[in-house]
Amino acid sequence: ELADINNPLLMRLSNECPGTFQHSIAVSNLASDAAQRIGANVQLVRAGALYHDIGKLSNPAFFTENQHGVNPHDALPPERSAAIVINHVSDGLQLAERAGLPELIRDFIREHHGAGMAKYFYITYCKAHPGEDVDKSLFSYPGPNPRSRETSVLMMADSVEAASRSLKEHTREAITDLVNRIIDGQIADGLHNESALAFRDVAVIKEAFIKRLMTIYHSRIAYPSAPKPEASQDKAPVKAQ
Repeated sequence: ELADINNPLLMRLSNECPGTFQHSIAVSNLASDAAQRIGANVQLVRAGALYHDIGKLSNPAFFTENQHGVNPHDALPPERSAAIVINHVSDGLQLAERAGLPELIRDFIREHHGAGMAKYFYITYCKAHPGEDVDKSLFSYPGPNPRSRETSVLMMADSVEAASRSLKEHTREAITDLVNRIIDGQIADGLHNESALAFRDVAVIKEAFIKRLMTIYHSRIAYPSAPKPEASQDKAPVKAQ
């Protein structure tokens, strides 16, 4: 029932944050495929992925997938932008509580960024304040990090799906490099240390993502245009009466 996109909360997400809704659908498909391959709870991952970003309903225009040429972050200092983006986790948990979503679904909301950082705004701030001892807590999500295989899969799928949209080309090499870079980076940052993922699980998840993204972004055949009919040379021109 929770995975039904006609659920009132998901309907609201579709209407008010169409870009986020489409992202959530894509993440749900990506994550559930990987979950199935490692023997995780597919239905739980599918449902959790649909709700993981509902907190963006509080400020739709501050998230790139909902923007149309105007980026409100351009007028804000990076630490303020980071706070707005990071708050979509706590905003999502409040919405989930009001909607009566079960705790298992709320875990996907609170853990999908773990204790990671809003790196874009952190790097932007560092470049503007060279030599300054930057307070990383201003750019860090509250956590906790994923504590189950299911929420780990979601974190990976969420980051990979979003980043795949910015690729200039979708060759197998480019997609493979993207998947490896993002997932290996999360592991190096310790974001998956508390989940029960095995090394073999990670390898299977990566390959599942690569195959699914290759399918999504496969090149299509360019259909030729139909030739235009030539004017008949046999017919005599019609004289005006």
